Amino acid sequence: MPISVLLSERKYSFLCLASVLLISFAFLLLTYTSYPFFFAFPLPSDIHVSVSSPPPPSRSSSLQFPTEPELETQPADHLDLNVSLNIRWRACRLGSVTVDYIPCLDNSKAIKQLKSKKHLEHRERHCPKPPPRCLVPLPKSYKVPVQWPQSRDMIWYSNVPHPKLVEYKKEQNWVRKSDDFFVFPGGGTQFKNGVTAYIDFITETVPAIKWGEHIRVVLDVGCGVASFGGYLLDRDVVTMSFAPKDEHEAQIQFALERGIPATLSVIGSKKLTFPDDAYDLIHCARCRVHWEEDGGKPLLELNRILRPGGFFVWSATPVYRNDERDRYVWKSMVALTQSICWKVVAKRDNFDSTEIGLVIYQKPSSYSCYAHDRTKRPPLCDRKTKKEVSWYKPLRHCTSRLPVDSNGNLLGWPSPWPHRLRNKPQSLPAEPDAEAIFNEDTKHWAALVSDVYFDALAINWASIRNVMDMNAGYGGFAAALNELPLWVMNVVPIDAQDTLSIIFERGLIGIYHDWCESLSTYPRTYDLLHSSFLFKNRKERCNIIDVAVEMDRILRPGGYLLLQDTMETIQKLNPVLRSLQWTTSLYEGQFLVGKKGFWRPKY
Repeated sequence: MPISVLLSERKYSFLCLASVLLISFAFLLLTYTSYPFFFAFPLPSDIHVSVSSPPPPSRSSSLQFPTEPELETQPADHLDLNVSLNIRWRACRLGSVTVDYIPCLDNSKAIKQLKSKKHLEHRERHCPKPPPRCLVPLPKSYKVPVQWPQSRDMIWYSNVPHPKLVEYKKEQNWVRKSDDFFVFPGGGTQFKNGVTAYIDFITETVPAIKWGEHIRVVLDVGCGVASFGGYLLDRDVVTMSFAPKDEHEAQIQFALERGIPATLSVIGSKKLTFPDDAYDLIHCARCRVHWEEDGGKPLLELNRILRPGGFFVWSATPVYRNDERDRYVWKSMVALTQSICWKVVAKRDNFDSTEIGLVIYQKPSSYSCYAHDRTKRPPLCDRKTKKEVSWYKPLRHCTSRLPVDSNGNLLGWPSPWPHRLRNKPQSLPAEPDAEAIFNEDTKHWAALVSDVYFDALAINWASIRNVMDMNAGYGGFAAALNELPLWVMNVVPIDAQDTLSIIFERGLIGIYHDWCESLSTYPRTYDLLHSSFLFKNRKERCNIIDVAVEMDRILRPGGYLLLQDTMETIQKLNPVLRSLQWTTSLYEGQFLVGKKGFWRPKY
């Protein structure tokens, strides 16, 4: 029927309905052309997933901005990126810790109120409420960090001006000062002939420890300046190095400045922020942890995060010395490891000939040992604790249960590296389409990184070494970057689907975290922060300004924020970043790239 006839017959109801349908179709067409992001939640099996497929299901991870005014979301082509919030930023002023300020670890008021420090409670997290909104100043004469791989062996002194460690460890060849640099010779307390010889000695002692094939993911406890983890990178091994803040001055900061994966943590009264059965091998070289104390809870925590069949390499004086204290510790360690069925696979106590003394234990991969004489063993942990996220959870005096699939069958060792990166993880959920979703997620991130992140965005990837994925999902973003000379800290938010076990099974590393709190790391840690719909479906828990302050704290000057999110989130976040004197750019209405500068408030 012609339009003129419709008008003459006043059939306005038809025209109104047609207009509504046309507008709705146009809106859906525009919406459904955006890049998807994360397929860890069920999708209909007949949906084809590609780089330009329909919008993805939402993540449950969430952040909310309760004090902000409601804003009308602008179309991408109307968004003015030069708009800045009128925030009067101030510099943090906390005395000697100011340039290295970590809000949740430098909360002196909370630490002074602790009733006990017996279990290193003063080294654990105590986050201030509300979070501080000051900006951490730069060290005097701060420079753009030395690039990898040179940074493994030398860093600018002015970026981490802590000379005490040089004096404290001068006999152990950890680090020395040379002109304007700190230089790392590759020595250590327990590897005086060099870390390379030490790594070779371990595999010569236990040939089953095949670096970069059977053993891919390692935890280094009390890591010093992380030379062990740094040199294992040559063997295709990724090592999470950790130590408490100030145990030795700024050792973790040295590690991160070198470009070596590391985090601040302590085995105290609470669980480490890793999932059960995560690590292929755990290493301790004079790490100053009293494994036998408090009924053996520290070692039981290692047992929790060590993969069944995995190894614990303990290089310490009780292995080879015979003084009274060392004999007592060794006797206690023998009793404790036997009680949790760890087997000694090698012991080298002739320190005089090799200058290396160590014992290597292996965790059982079945329950056959646990079934004998249970009265002499810590009880098995409650089954429900297997599913809890280890975030502010107390250490338990129980033996972690071995991992099983949905049918109750014990899980085996992951595929050899690098196949485990892309093979189906055994810890995937039991849903029928879980494997298809995982595979599509891997393909999606490979395409998105190649087509957009590398080719379309103004990011200098050659300058990037330390990367954090703030909402990591299955770790697909990190997997897509695997061939680049960088490492990724995969963060699984505590209120998101728990995929951290899958990330570790793929041969990647990560932690749990709550983005309403500050991260346990030093300022100026990361070269790039990646956020994929972290702010989507937000709850009323935390403010976007506080999250922006934390991103500004942990990002290096010259570093990037790469964010994919809704226009509503981008419209809220961009003015905050501009107020911090960041430069920003927008691609396709959903990819925001922010670059932090060297600006800091004077007062």
